[in-house]
Amino acid sequence: MIPPIFPLCVASPAVLLAFGEAPTRVYPFGLIEKPPALPYAVWQTVGGSPENYLAQRPDVDALTTQVDVYAKNETSLIQGATALRDAFEPCGYITRWGSQMLDPETKLLRLSFDVDWLVPR
Repeated sequence: MIPPIFPLCVASPAVLLAFGEAPTRVYPFGLIEKPPALPYAVWQTVGGSPENYLAQRPDVDALTTQVDVYAKNETSLIQGATALRDAFEPCGYITRWGSQMLDPETKLLRLSFDVDWLVPR
C-alpha cells in the first residue's frame, strides 16, 4: 500500500545532500512544513492495485507515485531529481518524465516524474 520512498531517501547520501537530514525534505503531499526550506520534494500515490490471484490473497501491491521536486535554481532542481531517481531505480521503475516548469503557485522551478513500484506485503 505504501511505496518505500522515505526509507530509500534516508539511505541515500545523495538525497541527504540534496534535501537535508533533519528533516529530510521529501514529503508526502499534505504533510509538508509551511513554508518549506528549499529544495524539497513531494510525492503522492496516483494509482495502484493489488496483484490478485484466484487461489490466495495478494502478496504484492502495484503502485504508481508522482514525485515533484521544487527549487529556486536549475542546479538544485536537477541535483535533487537526479538523487531521487538514483535512489528509487534499484527498487522501482521510472515510467514518466514530466515537464520542467516554473510552478505558477509556488513561483519555484518544478520537475515532475512518476515511479512504478511492486511492494511486497
